[in-house]
Amino acid sequence: MTLMIIFAAMLVMVFIGVPILLSIATVSLVGASVIPGLVPALVPQKAFAMLDSFSLLALPYFILAGAIMTRGGLSAGLIEFSQTLVGHIRGSLGHTAVLSCTAMANISGSSTAEAAAVGSVTIPAMKERGYKPGMAAAIVASAATIGPIIPPSMTMIVYGSITGVSIGGLFMAGVVPGVLIASLLMAVIFALSFLPSNAALRITQPRSSLKQIYQATLRVWPALLAPVVIMGGILGGIFTATEAGVVTCVYSLLVSMLWYRKLTWKDIPSVVVDAAVTTAMVAGVLGMAGVLGWLLSYLNFNDTVLATLKGVTDSSLLMLALLALIMLILTMILDGLAVVVVMVPTIVYVGSAFQIDPLQLGIIMVMITQIGGLTPPVAILLFITTSIARIPFMEGIKAVWPFLGVIVGVMVSIMLFPSIATWLPSRVIGGG
Repeated sequence: MTLMIIFAAMLVMVFIGVPILLSIATVSLVGASVIPGLVPALVPQKAFAMLDSFSLLALPYFILAGAIMTRGGLSAGLIEFSQTLVGHIRGSLGHTAVLSCTAMANISGSSTAEAAAVGSVTIPAMKERGYKPGMAAAIVASAATIGPIIPPSMTMIVYGSITGVSIGGLFMAGVVPGVLIASLLMAVIFALSFLPSNAALRITQPRSSLKQIYQATLRVWPALLAPVVIMGGILGGIFTATEAGVVTCVYSLLVSMLWYRKLTWKDIPSVVVDAAVTTAMVAGVLGMAGVLGWLLSYLNFNDTVLATLKGVTDSSLLMLALLALIMLILTMILDGLAVVVVMVPTIVYVGSAFQIDPLQLGIIMVMITQIGGLTPPVAILLFITTSIARIPFMEGIKAVWPFLGVIVGVMVSIMLFPSIATWLPSRVIGGG
């Protein structure tokens, strides 16, 4: 009964418009005050314990790296390079958005940052070219989901720090699914160009010559080299996945200031402040979600869920699908990062009982947080892109379904064939 009251109270607060951070904090504080054996003083202690993690030290650096990248011209350079490669293909601007998000995923690790950075350039261009505004917003929002799937990924860092699963292993496990999603999104865009109502997608530019591609590569090679530096350093044992955040930050700063020269010392204070504000918001959600997760654990939530689900099925595949459905419903209405912190300990506990591969489970959970970002009623990624496109939110919702189907299809494929996620880690780092 206490568990039901906690979840009901939090959902009511969210639906009446209370920010997710305050909703979780209020429920946790009240719970710690009224549940026998607990005291309110435990709330700040558990929040600090949640944040007191070496793995989480990477978060502020990846956030800062994303801010530097956006301000320093890396995103614009990658968009220009992508257009050079695919400008001659049907749906060229849509393909450019997908490729740009895929390339930026190697630096940013945040879907919201990618949606804003790529969308601010490509959505107005697509509208000017005659793309339906809803489709333009849906393409960028869908492509932005690749950010946390291809390493480095802030969601993977949080997941790994909570569960103890190798962050390096999670990073490698996301590569193949991320590339699959990018390829299939481009295939959908190409297929949609044949519909009579999408004449704008058939507008292309002349194929770039080898000289033009070479020149474009020269302009953007430092950004393309970033994943080699980051993942090569991790796999080579030069630095840890956590320290990769610092390396990414420094690398983005050097490239922005010395190569693109669009970032100056005068810009640094504002970039740092923007990153600090974002970090504070993320840390607040993580801390309070950690308190709620501890409270649920104190109330034997894990054992209750396991006992309930065991009564439903004894199949590991069906259990995985059920866990995915539960997470999807929660991420549709709550902040994905908060859901990960609160629910993942329970999800992993149940998954372990059913012998589900932790890397397979981890990638599926990361993908679900992104699917939630495209699915109403919240759909934060679509909210960002429809705001850029200056269209009603529902217009983006109507256009997103073919692209959403691709991402869900890849996730289901990983459920059926775990090797899609686990093959690369097993080859490169022995399973992480």
